[in-house]
This record gives sequence, C-alpha cells and structure tokens, in this order.
Amino acid sequence: MFKFDMQIEQNYASFFDAESGNAVFVDSFDNEEFDVRMGTLSYSAHVATVHALSNEELNRKLSEVAAQHYDHNGTTTPGFGS
Repeated sequence: MFKFDMQIEQNYASFFDAESGNAVFVDSFDNEEFDVRMGTLSYSAHVATVHALSNEELNRKLSEVAAQHYDHNGTTTPGFGS
C-alpha cells in the first residue's frame, strides 16, 4: 500500500495511496522522534510516535505502524477513526 522512503533529515513527509484514498503524514522537530498521523487528505489522527536514528530504521518503523492500522484491503482497522 505505502512505500516509505523518508530520510531522517526531513522534517516532514506525506505518503498517499490513490487507490484507497489513505494517507500517512510524518513530522519531526528533532529528526529523531517522528509523529505519525494516518487517515485521509481531509481527516487524520495521531497514531504513533517512532524513534529512529537511520533512514532504514525510520522506514521500517513507518511500515510497521501502517501495517498495524490498515488491513490488507486498505481500510482502517477497528478502533481507528476515519
């Protein structure tokens, strides 16, 4: 669904799946702690904060967070408002 390619030097990134309409927004003020919001372009909610020290670690953790909140059909899992 999402291919994460964020670099820890970035303060903000967004990822959008046109097929499902789902989006992931990531921002950081210190480039070590990254807040993750998920939802749509018109509504999103904070779902996690991940800590990462490398690009690979960040993208792996973003993939894990996305997998926890979206099912295999691209819809949000129960407990996550959309």
